[in-house]
Amino acid sequence: MGAVQALPAPQIDVTVPTMTLKLSRNIVLTAAGVALIGGVVVAQTAPMEPIQWDKRRLDQLDRNVRRLERAVTQRNAAGQPVLVEPDPEVVALQGRVDTMETRVGDLEDTLRRINAETERLSFGIDEAQRDNTALRNRLVDADRRIKALEDAAQAEAELNAPIVANSPTGAAPTDIAAAVRLLETDPARGERALQTVIVTWPDTPQAREANSRLGDLYVSRDQRADAVRVYAAALQGWPTINWAGETTLKLADALIATDRKTQACAALGEFQRRYSQGGTAAQRTRAGQLRGRAACPAN
Repeated sequence: MGAVQALPAPQIDVTVPTMTLKLSRNIVLTAAGVALIGGVVVAQTAPMEPIQWDKRRLDQLDRNVRRLERAVTQRNAAGQPVLVEPDPEVVALQGRVDTMETRVGDLEDTLRRINAETERLSFGIDEAQRDNTALRNRLVDADRRIKALEDAAQAEAELNAPIVANSPTGAAPTDIAAAVRLLETDPARGERALQTVIVTWPDTPQAREANSRLGDLYVSRDQRADAVRVYAAALQGWPTINWAGETTLKLADALIATDRKTQACAALGEFQRRYSQGGTAAQRTRAGQLRGRAACPAN
């Protein structure tokens, strides 16, 4: 609140014998310049030169104030109270202040509503972002699953397509090498690559090797009947290639597993005649075991 600025004290002649009603009236009119409203004192004075407050002036001011107090007390005691009327400009100013306080209160209420609405909107935005993230994750997962299904469908179509002659490298040795490498990483495509070698390069050592490797693949799947078929194709004419002896033993084993012991004994006889001498001791031992399993007659 603003500091109270004292009005310059009126010069009261100490020779006045009594405080008459006229003097009281003058005092009231002099004091009417000060308004006390809501604890705020507003002084209206014309600009004047600053007063040099020395001891003499302060003593004089103190005497004047005491006289004013006595005069006011006497009027109050006489039933004529001193009424301090507020300045109209001060009243108008107070009304403007009240209006401003009302408007400030309205603004505060509006601000509280805006803050509440902002908080609600922020919560809604956060929730929408969480929903968007969840939807995005679901879309990514769905896209990944669709891609996997498309790849599987494409692979299925490739694997079920008719096998036709095709040489990826242009030569049988490199074709069989590529098929063997593919067989190690992708058995399904590797199997198809071996079959393609057989179709593309028939009656070649590479086609025989492809049949032999197909037989090993079928045995790993417990497809013994299919293994017998491709092992027999690999050994057609009983080639002298280095893997022929081992493949003959595998053929005999597959024949025994499919309950064709007579044919197994025949295959073991061919091993004895064609590959035993050039085979390893482990192969000869295994041939003896297979003859025992097939109950082959002694030579």
